[in-house]
Amino acid sequence: MTDTIQTTPPATEAPRRKIRWPMVVMWAAILALLAVLAWGLVNANASRPEAGQNAPTFNVEFFDGYEWDNRAVSSLSEMRGHPVVLNFWASWCVECRYETDAIEQAWQRYRDQGVVFLGVAYADVEPNSLAYMNEFNVTFPHAPDLGTAISKKYEITGVPETFFIDKNGVVRHVQIGPVNQQMLDTLIPQMLAE
Repeated sequence: MTDTIQTTPPATEAPRRKIRWPMVVMWAAILALLAVLAWGLVNANASRPEAGQNAPTFNVEFFDGYEWDNRAVSSLSEMRGHPVVLNFWASWCVECRYETDAIEQAWQRYRDQGVVFLGVAYADVEPNSLAYMNEFNVTFPHAPDLGTAISKKYEITGVPETFFIDKNGVVRHVQIGPVNQQMLDTLIPQMLAE
């Protein structure tokens, strides 16, 4: 009997696969899209301040030339005692263009009655915001939403969104989408009468 020693051949490494960059990019894009959709879904279900709830307070640093009460910096709490029309907008927002003239006209009509109009430029850059306000001859107070801090407090889902806040800091109405002249001329006198 002969003993045979069996040897196993040395293990060979599996051939390395080449990285398929188009596939990697495609999957990265799909994951990014899913993340954006998930973020949008979370924001769509977020609970923003509703009518009857206290409006979250915030601080603002106004754009030059668009101050309130000759102040470069203010807060919503300092506006107590005044009805406030808080409008979130952006220069890149198409629907915002439908409401800007109506808001400016309402500001001209109600500013001497103590109504505060405050435009908050959401996710916008200052030169574009200022160009937009110049294009529409906007004169009511405006501030950038630095780091989207204000819009996060109000949990907005997009622009435009407008919050009508009474003299006591209570939200009276939330408008998702553009406001119109009739809405402004209905809600503002109601807040003034309170």
